Amino acid sequence: MNTDVAPRLGWWQQTWRLGAAAAVGIPLWLSIGVLLRGQTDETGSWFVIGDPLVAVGCLTALLWRRRFPLAVAMTVVIASTASALASGAAILALISISTRRRPVEIAVVALALVTASQFAGGLYPVQSPPSLLWYQLALPALIAGIAVATGMAIGARRVEVRSLRDRAESAEREQTARAAQARALERNRIAREMHDVLAHRISLVAMQAGVLDHRDDLTAEENRVLVRGIADGSHQALEELRDVLGVLRADPDRPEPPQPSLDRIPELAADARTSGLDVTLTTTVAGTPSDAVGRTCYRIVQEGLTNAAKHAPGAHVRITLEGTAGGDLSVGVHNSPATTATAQPPTSGFGLLGLTERISLAGGELSHHPTPDNGYSLTARLPWPNPTHEKRV
Repeated sequence: MNTDVAPRLGWWQQTWRLGAAAAVGIPLWLSIGVLLRGQTDETGSWFVIGDPLVAVGCLTALLWRRRFPLAVAMTVVIASTASALASGAAILALISISTRRRPVEIAVVALALVTASQFAGGLYPVQSPPSLLWYQLALPALIAGIAVATGMAIGARRVEVRSLRDRAESAEREQTARAAQARALERNRIAREMHDVLAHRISLVAMQAGVLDHRDDLTAEENRVLVRGIADGSHQALEELRDVLGVLRADPDRPEPPQPSLDRIPELAADARTSGLDVTLTTTVAGTPSDAVGRTCYRIVQEGLTNAAKHAPGAHVRITLEGTAGGDLSVGVHNSPATTATAQPPTSGFGLLGLTERISLAGGELSHHPTPDNGYSLTARLPWPNPTHEKRV
């Protein structure tokens, strides 16, 4: 099992590790010095100078153990045969290579350490009682086993910490992405609601103002009706804008206004008539659909009337509603060509796009196209599940 490159150590982490490795070799080096003086009354120049220099070289080589792990480990283990003080450095090299948890590398370095220990005894002329071969191998093998187990435990913990850190970073990225997606969805919802609520009302006001500007043959009563319609439409647009902004501000003291549904479509048609459209409403709907279906149906009719007011002022608009529970709710808005020429109000271009998205979310289908008589047709089909059947299921 492979692991990634270990993180770089700071100066303090390097210092205490190398200091611990030196401290492990000091007792063995001192004990050999005591035995040498007890048997020969002298320690020798290699023990005093050469042995420490080799140990310093091994400790210095360990600074690159994470960049060149196998090469440094083998060099230190082989060099430790010439230095009792470097035995701690050899153990640290084996621990370091074991953190990578690569069996072949660990086996090669551990075998080299056990083998090197057999030649280290002939470096100094210290007389010791003869011992069996298995005993000479058991202690170095035990030390190597402890070093390997320690290194593998450190490596496993390092992998676990890195995995937890990666999970935390991944969770943070996912949370950021979800927050960005939620913001985008909320912006789209706000834009759709602003268009649905205000575009229809402002389009009717603009059409009434256009009639006043282009018609010179209106009676005083007709002028008063149009002016009153402009004033009422502007007031209602301001009220609806205030309601939308109140929802955006999330004012706890201001409840969210009730959403329109199927029962308010006659009121929508009546408002369109006062603005100059000739609207006919035909409905054969049997029953009351859910709030979501009814609200979507209302928005379809509202968008159809808004487009008719913008592009076909004075046209005849025919609204048809039909459907029953357990089937589909069909909505149609058909308008004839414009009867008067007025300046076209600015268009957002997102009305039908937002309506298509709304109907898709409801599981329905939308169709819109010009008619052969230069009119326009907007039709939609919405699923209308049977609530009693849903309860039985």
